Amino acid sequence: MHFDVLLRHIPRVVAALSLTVFLVGCGPPAAEENTTAGQSPAGTRQPAGARYTIGMSQCNLNEPWRVQMNADIKTAAEQHPELKVVFKDAQNDTLKQRQHVEEFVSAKVDLLLISPKEAQPLTEPVARAMDAGVPVIVLDRRLLGDKYTCFIGADNKKIGRAAGEWIVKTLGGKGKVVELKGLMTSTPGQDRHSGFREAIEGSGIEVIFDADMHWLEPDARKEMESALSRFEQIDLVYAHNDPAAHGAYLAARAAGREKDMKFVGIDALPQEGVAYVKQGILDATFRYPTGGAEAIDAVLKILAKESVEKDITLGSRLFTKENVNEGGLELP
Repeated sequence: MHFDVLLRHIPRVVAALSLTVFLVGCGPPAAEENTTAGQSPAGTRQPAGARYTIGMSQCNLNEPWRVQMNADIKTAAEQHPELKVVFKDAQNDTLKQRQHVEEFVSAKVDLLLISPKEAQPLTEPVARAMDAGVPVIVLDRRLLGDKYTCFIGADNKKIGRAAGEWIVKTLGGKGKVVELKGLMTSTPGQDRHSGFREAIEGSGIEVIFDADMHWLEPDARKEMESALSRFEQIDLVYAHNDPAAHGAYLAARAAGREKDMKFVGIDALPQEGVAYVKQGILDATFRYPTGGAEAIDAVLKILAKESVEKDITLGSRLFTKENVNEGGLELP
């Protein structure tokens, strides 16, 4: 081709390239977090070749228990090739989690999973998702009202009450206790607190120090250091999760006082709370299941237009040095 002819074709080439770039740019955005598509045995609920996108908004991944929840969801979803799960981490930011819900709705996901940081601020965006026709499964922490498809979680008030009853029995009905509370704007923190206080009412158990440690081990350790500096006698620490109980133990050990008190936590992950009981760091921990596998079971039913229970309550187990090697004791 002569040079003058080439010049005449340049506008067409540029236009074609511009159109290509435009079309590529209009493609679906990359997921903010990781995506998983399952590989399943035959006989799944959905028609062969069907694809469903599930959005999962996790309030944060700073807690080992939440990392485990995402892992359980991923493992269960991988058994079903029709499912694709997109995970987003709100990084303990309520506004970011609200935005994630809106993004998932705008992307027209087939179903939304959410483990909310706080009840009140996430209630409205979840309600709007429902209004937009997106089914919503709420995990672990409840919202206000009942505008969701399904809630899956253990009975936190029952666990808190069981912890209180165990503490009363273990301390012989009297003693000085530190309570390290989870985020008190979340329903698990509120329920683990109220259940515990109901169980110790009328006994000689005195809560001499309590603080909101936001579910975080560093915060719990700092609060425990404050308690140790103020009180010469502490008989037991009741922490709303195992990382907090471990942080309290480390603070007490640094002060040379870890043998003067007992430590009780909640979660009982095999690699965390249960291991701490086996090591003699914790005296007791109560299992709080993640609900990840149960969530995928519910997802399949909802997508298949089958009915699901509005509330699915998961069980719990108590682990102590006496029963930890036998798998703990199921709460009645």
